[in-house]
Amino acid sequence: MNEKKPMLIALTPEAEAAMGTPELVLKHFPFRIGRESRVALVDGVMKVTERRRQDLSTVSNDLYLVDRGRPLNVSRQHLQIERSDDGSHKVVDCGSACGTLVGHKQIGGHDQGGESVLQHGEVLVVGTSESPFVFRFMLGV
Repeated sequence: MNEKKPMLIALTPEAEAAMGTPELVLKHFPFRIGRESRVALVDGVMKVTERRRQDLSTVSNDLYLVDRGRPLNVSRQHLQIERSDDGSHKVVDCGSACGTLVGHKQIGGHDQGGESVLQHGEVLVVGTSESPFVFRFMLGV
């Protein structure tokens, strides 16, 4: 039996830049997404003002997003995509400040967390509806 490979398809240039490719096959679960750093205007120049610690033996996220927003859309440990034993998938917002949009449904936000089933073709927005990090969840061949 061939299992369909779950993947994220970038729907914005920022999402593609973060993944380094237009589509990314999710090879393990949970697949974690969060903020890499914060960029701000310092003395007229855009500079990274916050970075994840490089001395950690393990990384917190599988996909790091550089959030240039004001206010920030992406939390350090924003969400994870999980696969159940039955092969279904869900998004779990890990208590992010701005929440996550799954289709037209908001989960999480205000540091509350939440979860939603993730269907083939569903659009996933990391943060508010104004976030530049927009992906489509697909089950490929």
